[in-house]
Amino acid sequence: MESDALFTLGEPAAAPSALAGSGGVGGFGGFGAVGPDSPLPVRMRPANLDELVGQDHLLTPGAPLRQLVGGNAPMSVILWGPPGSGKTTIAHLVAGATDRRFVAMSALSAGVKDVRAVIDTARRQRRSGGPQTVLFIDEVHRFSKTQQDSLLAAVEDRTVTLLAATTENPYFSVISPLLSRCVLLTLQPLDDTAVRRLLRRAMVDERGLAGAFTLAPEAEDHLVRLAGGDVRKALTALEAAAASATALGGGLIDLSTAERAVDTAAVRYDRAGDAHYDVTSAFIKSLRGSDVDAALHWLARMLVAGEDARFIARRLVIFASEDVGMADPGALGVAAAAAHAVEYVGLPEAQLNLAQAVIHLATAPKSNSATTAIGAAIADVRSGRGGPVPRGLRDAHYAGARGLGHGTGYRYPHDDHRGVVAQQYVPDDLVGTDYYRPSQHGAERSVATRLPLLRRIVRGLPTPAGTAASTVGGRAETPTPSEVDGDRLTATDADAADQVGASADGRGQQ
Repeated sequence: MESDALFTLGEPAAAPSALAGSGGVGGFGGFGAVGPDSPLPVRMRPANLDELVGQDHLLTPGAPLRQLVGGNAPMSVILWGPPGSGKTTIAHLVAGATDRRFVAMSALSAGVKDVRAVIDTARRQRRSGGPQTVLFIDEVHRFSKTQQDSLLAAVEDRTVTLLAATTENPYFSVISPLLSRCVLLTLQPLDDTAVRRLLRRAMVDERGLAGAFTLAPEAEDHLVRLAGGDVRKALTALEAAAASATALGGGLIDLSTAERAVDTAAVRYDRAGDAHYDVTSAFIKSLRGSDVDAALHWLARMLVAGEDARFIARRLVIFASEDVGMADPGALGVAAAAAHAVEYVGLPEAQLNLAQAVIHLATAPKSNSATTAIGAAIADVRSGRGGPVPRGLRDAHYAGARGLGHGTGYRYPHDDHRGVVAQQYVPDDLVGTDYYRPSQHGAERSVATRLPLLRRIVRGLPTPAGTAASTVGGRAETPTPSEVDGDRLTATDADAADQVGASADGRGQQ
């Protein structure tokens, strides 16, 4: 849940509750009163929409957000945005802008019983001509399906106007029937200019530091950078820096004071949330795109945020076969070794092993031939292709198997000087099917040369005259100097892209 959680506009109720309503209707307290000892982000909440910064796309005349705050239309709204983008601030504006009854609850502590109590009270007041009820639910994605279901009828008939806030993608975290009954407003992270503007406002505003301090430009830059688009984080850091300056007996917040007050930027990353999938996706796509620097950045993001190193290692093992594959067969060994190091050594030292694997995989030549090959084979199996096992390939080691014809006609490849013989290995309806299509990248180039000869022999087709046994059955031959030279990155720009993935041994020849 966002750290400012629920703060009241009026006097709080005598007893804490999962619910809060303006004016204490139904026995619930309101957003708590803002006093001089309230946190700086709370004191600096915008008093009206004109003070809201960074969401210009939602503030145009007639926009749903303006209608919501002004009470011009009883529409239900889901606010989706990262921490510090203004979701709870908008709830405060809605609560204070009209005479509607406002009830707030946190999905962390409220249950179906609490939701039904609000709805029942809203229904009674509606029948008696009382004020409309706005129900604010913070972190609505934490509600279970059953809890979200309990809102449907009341939102449908407008017994309550729902205002829900979430940091998670609502298309995954909010049930479709509820999502379809609401207008979805997406809040964007604040850019550096917006964060800087709010810091400067807090420095001079009577609700903030009221001009009692001077913020050095380099300290301001530091706070903006640490915020990462989260204005609450920026204001919290500013308040801590002001306290440090006061303790030192001065009114200047310089860089050293700001650095002492705030040690490290918190990484916006939820291992169970949307950011987890986005960062993982960026990590894999950077590896696939051979951008080693980007891949290392996303690795660092995951490590600093506390991602399970075993999860990262598993992704690398998958990637080694999925996207590098036969272009560098050794990549799978590197990834597997890194995964073993994570189990055997553990963090923080294992981050070195993960980094080495990431560098190897990002810079390796790429081939997805293994991925497409097994995908095509599985598709054929699922579609019903593939008849009985050919008799020559069936198990002939048990008593009576020979009498059934099992193993009859099987040719032992090692009896041939080439190590390959003409023989049908696939069911009858798959004869001639090619699943594996090697690329011309890295080590797979030699496989691409050898494979057509292997297929011709196995399928009983004529082979070119003078084909040597070593050419047909050999593997991983040592490249000649001319072959190596041909793989160096010394070509013109026109063919440089082809040369990147084409080194004879897949690495180190370039």
